[in-house]
Amino acid sequence: MRGYVPPDPETSVSQERCAVIYTPRKSRTRFPAGCVEIMEDAQSAITAAGAREKSYAARVLGPSKSSEGQFIYYLVEWLS
Repeated sequence: MRGYVPPDPETSVSQERCAVIYTPRKSRTRFPAGCVEIMEDAQSAITAAGAREKSYAARVLGPSKSSEGQFIYYLVEWLS
């Protein structure tokens, strides 16, 4: 995957997780931590996203620290 910082294999800080992302549109590939709510599994993310406007279930990688100093999550895939 291009455009993301790969996770450190010696730690478990950044890892792939299921989440609900609040965003006006699905065209972005990275999201600030404040827009991402980590969920237990894919089904919980899909259920929670369906109950909220402009929220989408996704599999994300992160958190990573951006060059601007913010914590961000990278989109791996949208869940439906």
